[in-house]
Amino acid sequence: MRKYLVLGFWLVSSALVGQDIESIKLTDLQKILQSPSDKVLVINFWATWCAPCIKELPLLEKLHQENSHVQVLLVSMDYDLDSDVEKVVRFQNRKKLQAKVLFLTENDPNAWIDKIDKRWSGALPTTLVINTKTKKRELVQGELAEGQLEELIKKVNN
Repeated sequence: MRKYLVLGFWLVSSALVGQDIESIKLTDLQKILQSPSDKVLVINFWATWCAPCIKELPLLEKLHQENSHVQVLLVSMDYDLDSDVEKVVRFQNRKKLQAKVLFLTENDPNAWIDKIDKRWSGALPTTLVINTKTKKRELVQGELAEGQLEELIKKVNN
């Protein structure tokens, strides 16, 4: 009996970790970016195949866990090369990501990247920091350095 309880707990807990991944379209993402919020939004565009993206994930996770005034969204750009969301779910589980992961289901990033931010070249990783109250936005293309997120948050809060 005990063996079945442990197995059942493992199945439920492993399923719950992957539940956070939501497949979204560009229009859904645009609504998120424009919705008024009491929290600063930190949106990181990344992919499972991108080494600099993976390297900076601990900085984003730390921010998510330690700063209740910030909402971290990890937007997977894997769809264009591999439309299997389960690959991203497995990655999320393996890395134990707690921040919200979104799976952007759009083809041809070159057709819509400028709708996110006209300054974005399409490079990964890219991080967009938005304060809807002050209407300030900061964009960083490339890997984040230690302490850079905190500086970006200060900029959008002033």
